[in-house]
Amino acid sequence: MATIPLTVRGAERLQAELHRLKHVERPAVINAIAEARAQGDLSENAEYDAARERQGFIEFRIGELDGTLSNAQLIDPASIDADGRVVFGATVEIEDLESGDKVTYQIVGDIEADIRANLISVSSPVARALIGKYEGDVVTVRAPSGEREYEILSIKYA
Repeated sequence: MATIPLTVRGAERLQAELHRLKHVERPAVINAIAEARAQGDLSENAEYDAARERQGFIEFRIGELDGTLSNAQLIDPASIDADGRVVFGATVEIEDLESGDKVTYQIVGDIEADIRANLISVSSPVARALIGKYEGDVVTVRAPSGEREYEILSIKYA
């Protein structure tokens, strides 16, 4: 399996989720299965079926997180000699030159991307356009809605 780039903060979030699944969710679903079994006939026991389904989801997610974390390449943007360029893990403030809207994104690995938290995947069109550029540069992003131009206002490595 190939290495998976992760920010240190992203890896910490995944480890916290893994810990919660193993030490809170898994024991809770095991108890729910035991309680549902105690009710008798399992063939028409909706609680048992729901608990087993939940257990399957939890075990799948635990395996997925274990695999991701074991193949993770942790990247701390503060320790990268970026020479002022946009790199993986950088937090970049950009301005849409047409609308004047400003937005700040952190460029992260695919697994930790969350647009609601302004974490964009390194493989997204915006991140690909920003990587390697400097503060003050204007980049063109080819998106499904057409081309957009953005100016890089600031770059932080935290």
